[in-house]
Amino acid sequence: MGTGESIFLTAAVFLADQSGKAASRTRWRRKNRRIGRPLAFATLCYSRNEGAFLNLGERKPRLICGISAALTILLTAVFVLTLGKAGKGLLKTGLSLLLGGAFSNTYDRLKHKMVTDYIRFDFGPSKFRRIVFNLGDFAIVLGALLIVLGS
Repeated sequence: MGTGESIFLTAAVFLADQSGKAASRTRWRRKNRRIGRPLAFATLCYSRNEGAFLNLGERKPRLICGISAALTILLTAVFVLTLGKAGKGLLKTGLSLLLGGAFSNTYDRLKHKMVTDYIRFDFGPSKFRRIVFNLGDFAIVLGALLIVLGS
């Protein structure tokens, strides 16, 4: 993956997630939208997350925001250092996905003082069905997996 493609993928993840978050705060806040009829696979909805994953640290949002910003800056430095290296396709793709999701969630924390989540799965154990995700979360997990596979 070249430099241009890496930057494009990072920006695409950021913009797609921010679009989903904007729709969540307006359209899906009023009425959830089910995906996968007749059997619902997932629901697009609105959820505020003032902490980190599973609302961890929700009582210390400033700390979570600071940690998020610091990790995003560190990840950006690693991303920039990796861009010029030949090969390392899985690593670059993973970093691009991870950084796109990190930028989106950190942006939300800085701008809105919380992260907007909007995808809830309608299958599995009841505890799992209560968790609400966003596209940035999926990009972060997939990116981390690709980084491990590419190392």
